[in-house]
Amino acid sequence: MLRIHGSAKSRASRTLWMAKELGLTYEHVDLLPRSALTKTPAYLALNPNARVPTIEDDGLVLYESMAINLYLAKKHGKLYPTNPRDEALTLQWSFWETDRLDRQLVNYSNHSTGLPEAERKPAIAEANWAEIVPAMDVLEAALSKSQWLAGDAFSVADLNVAGALYRGLFLDLTRWPSVASWLGRCWDRPAAKEVRAMRE
Repeated sequence: MLRIHGSAKSRASRTLWMAKELGLTYEHVDLLPRSALTKTPAYLALNPNARVPTIEDDGLVLYESMAINLYLAKKHGKLYPTNPRDEALTLQWSFWETDRLDRQLVNYSNHSTGLPEAERKPAIAEANWAEIVPAMDVLEAALSKSQWLAGDAFSVADLNVAGALYRGLFLDLTRWPSVASWLGRCWDRPAAKEVRAMRE
């Protein structure tokens, strides 16, 4: 049976979303990021980075949420691209998100609203917002030409990027109407709603 290590309040939410989209039976080990349980010898033997998510699946131990989701989609033959062009786009957008928006959105959210006010550093929020804007402009340009990121239907590309853009649900996206519409379509899916309920 698939075992998913990681809290829904972490990047593991992307993997939980994928498992639900695929209709998989899984065991959920609810580990918060940077918690003491991620530093135990047993967990470090699975993921020496002491991060979440990590999965165990038929003897395979795998970490990094984007890689996990690509693996699960391909293994189960659902939401994975059926041609090299869309596969390349899926990889492009998954890697792009981790480089251009992932940590930037976390830092911006933490230092604008997420952390207690005394711990917020406006300069960090401002610096990260300066990186978020051009990245969102790129995403807007792509989604103004196509409803989905790789092909003509919702796929692992959309799940990976929209899952990582959870915090975007709480931003003013007026400047990016195509992104706002796409993000709404993604998070309106039943599996996404289940994960959002777990997270919130």
